[in-house]
Amino acid sequence: MQTILITGGAGFIGSAFTHYVYNKYPDYKIIVVDALTYAGTVENFPVRIWENFGDNRFEFWYGNVMNGELMDTLVAQADYVVHFAAESHVTRSIYDNTQFFQTDVIGTQIVANAVCKYSSTVKRFVHISTSEVYGTALSPSIDEDHPLNPMSPYAAAKVGADRLVYSYCQTYDIPAVIVRPFNNYGRRQHLEKVVPRFITSILLGEQLRVHGDGSSARDFIHVDDNCEAIDMILHAPESKVVGEVFNIGSGEHRSILSIAEDIIAMMCTDKSCMITVGDRPGQVLRHTSDSSKVEEVLGWKSKLSWKDGLQKTIKWYVDNQKWWQKMLWLREIPIVSVSGKKELH
Repeated sequence: MQTILITGGAGFIGSAFTHYVYNKYPDYKIIVVDALTYAGTVENFPVRIWENFGDNRFEFWYGNVMNGELMDTLVAQADYVVHFAAESHVTRSIYDNTQFFQTDVIGTQIVANAVCKYSSTVKRFVHISTSEVYGTALSPSIDEDHPLNPMSPYAAAKVGADRLVYSYCQTYDIPAVIVRPFNNYGRRQHLEKVVPRFITSILLGEQLRVHGDGSSARDFIHVDDNCEAIDMILHAPESKVVGEVFNIGSGEHRSILSIAEDIIAMMCTDKSCMITVGDRPGQVLRHTSDSSKVEEVLGWKSKLSWKDGLQKTIKWYVDNQKWWQKMLWLREIPIVSVSGKKELH
């Protein structure tokens, strides 16, 4: 039985990958470690841990990646380590940046140190970075050689973690791969993120709030496509991926305004349910992925269209209102916008 350690496996992308592995690899043991901050919950797991104490395939540790002794203990048991654990919201990082650098940078160092210690048994260490490390695109699409120009404390913390893992690859020869996913969306995403925030706003009869003029654009990829790419990277021959960086995106960008319009078109017909608020500081203007490297090396390409993925996502939030209603108080963040006005984002 192979053992895979997933840090941050109770969060959005981490739990999606946990479900993916649990369903695809019945002969794998999965160990999840998560601090269960506001964005993570045991309800995201593929099993009910309070009912499945005898499940030898799934093991949960309530703990923090900042705990070096714990990480040593868990990495020592793992054949594969996939590191999702991070503070991950741009707006929150603007007024609460300390936690971002502690978790994202120091936490990653502690995990990487554990991988160093057990590099003779760890076959692959996949570090989940982010497209936010690039900042605003300097070219029509962003490949892995694009300069790293972080525009928020969150992005800066992720750059620190990203380059730390790269340095450990070069210095200690750990079997690491860096993955830079573009904007993920899908089921079980926290309401602070734009797609579920817009969807639940309509379900609650509220107005959708669009930052600035809504022209800020991102490459959105469904979380299921992202999980498939990570899986292929995890199991690829070492010579093809270790020491490399891979973008994971759809290759298409869409503005925040167009996302609001698409959701309105699918869920209602009244465009008056949309308003604009001030832009947040450090706003990235555009991200579009060039994912040709992962396509050439591993044959991966996103499969789910924006329309189909959005319809699936809307249906999940409509069908699972008990899941997200508990976090309503966290979906709005007060912030001083670029104009100097205090607004909810």
